[in-house]
Parts: sequence; structure tokens; C-alpha cells
Amino acid sequence: MKTAAVLGATGGMGFALTEALINKNIKTIAFARSKQNLLKYQKEWGPLAEIMKGDAMDPQDIELVVSKADIIFHSINIPYQDWDPALTVMLSNILKECRKQQKRFIYVDNIYSYGLQDSKVKEVAKKNPHTKKGKLRQGLLDQIEASDVPYIIAHFPDFYGPHTGNTLLQYTFDQILVNKSGKFVGKMNIPREFIYIKDGARALVELAMRKDAYGETWNIPGAGTITGQEIEQLAAAHLQKKVVLKPVHKWMINALGLFNSFMREYAELMYLNESPVILDGSKYEQRIGAIPKTPYKEGIGVTLDYLMKAN
Repeated sequence: MKTAAVLGATGGMGFALTEALINKNIKTIAFARSKQNLLKYQKEWGPLAEIMKGDAMDPQDIELVVSKADIIFHSINIPYQDWDPALTVMLSNILKECRKQQKRFIYVDNIYSYGLQDSKVKEVAKKNPHTKKGKLRQGLLDQIEASDVPYIIAHFPDFYGPHTGNTLLQYTFDQILVNKSGKFVGKMNIPREFIYIKDGARALVELAMRKDAYGETWNIPGAGTITGQEIEQLAAAHLQKKVVLKPVHKWMINALGLFNSFMREYAELMYLNESPVILDGSKYEQRIGAIPKTPYKEGIGVTLDYLMKAN
């Protein structure tokens, strides 16, 4: 891989992927809609990053960025309420050009298409999407698998870490940095999985450099599971102050959804906070190697320090 393109480079995973690729001395084209953010982040990425303002909804922009790279990373993230039909249109534009120009394609995905699962999930598990978003994500995966494009589909748990933006844990961390208490989405005593975003990016870059990894789906899990109670304790120890997290239940999300479009769209995903999907990464470990796993204590500390500095 001489040159990579990261679509959605100013988002959480896009930023981390650009950083991880540059750390491998790979020239990287950072593609996003906001030139202002691209210019700001370019100072952090350094000279190996070439910024490109563009919109994945525009076929001409996609044609140009695909022409500049050997491998295309699709990490574009948009608000839930804008998913349909934008995600399908963007993916169609990208796959069309990757097929036409014979470029490899890497897709960053979440766990929604797995739906309800009874145990730790391997890639061969039967997907059971039962929500609107899960079914939409499964439709995108079907579209990728039916294409003639060499692809990697990577499933990740919820992200946390620097530059992650609008995530469940950042929602919590932003509050406890200002107050002693904060809201935690879901039950406090249920073990759930999160991934430190830099770990996820590093693991995916390693995967993308292996030609024998293409044409497959991969799970990239985090550093085990953690409860809200444990997050509360780790945050309190790092901030050296009393921290109290209060659970946000489904009925609260439904109530907020009357006034907030994001919360209205998130309500159907509350099952993940009661019956979490936990990823099995044994396939990656057996064929690629160890998955980077920053301990939660360290990752949460770095994230809190970053947010304090950013604010």
C-alpha cells in the first residue's frame, strides 16, 4: 500500500485511521466535507497527510479521491436521522468507483446488523437484525458482498477515546468533567464492550495490509467488558473527585425523543445496553496477530485528559 484514502477523515475513526496510516509511513489522503476541520487536523497528522475537501454524495468527488489511492477506507459517519437514504447513496458511489478503478475497499461497521445474540459473537454467527438501523446496516453489507470489489468489513463495538465525537461514553464524560454526576446510557451493572478508538484503527490498518484478509468480515473487539459502575470508579480515581453516574433508562430515551431527533432514533438501540453484543476476535488473533487492547483504566484516563484540554 503506497497511498490510502480515508473517507470521513475528520470523524472519530477517520481521524484515528489517518493517524495510524501515517504512523506506518503511508501517504494518506484525508477526505471530508469540512475544509476547516481538515486544515486543523492536518497540523496533527503532519506532511504525509494530503487533505481533500469533498462530499461522498457527489460521484465526481468520489471518482477523484479513489483515483488518488490504492486502498479506500470508508469511515464516514453521519447522524442517525440522516442515514436513509444517504448511507446507501454514498456506498453505491464508492463501490462503483472502486470496481471501475480496481481499488481495494475497507468498510468500518458497527454491531447493529448482529441484532440479538445469546453469546460472544463470531463472524460466522447468523445475523439477526431486528431494528430499522440494523436492517439498514445489513443491507449495506449485502451490497458490499455482492460487489466485485475486494473488500474488508470490520465490526467494532462502541468507540471511546480522543476525537471520538458523539459517542455514548463521551456523552457521560462531558458531564462528569463539569459536575460530580453524569448520565450513563443503560444499566450500571451490566458488562458491556467499548473499544479505545486508536486500538481499533491500528488493528484495521494491519488487517488492510494483508491481501489474504480481503473478501471477508472481521470482528475487532475491545479490551474485554466493563460495567458502568467500574467506569464510575475509574473516572473518579483519575479525576480525583467523587463521581456519580446515573443510569438512563429506555423510557427516558423515549421521553427525550419527543423533543430530540437523535434520541428518537437511538431508542430502538437501547437493547444493546440490556443485552449487549460482545465480539469474538479469535479469528483476527489466529490469522493476523494480537489485537491492540489498551486497558480501560489507561484509555479512560487519556480520554478524560484530552476532553479537559479540548474544553
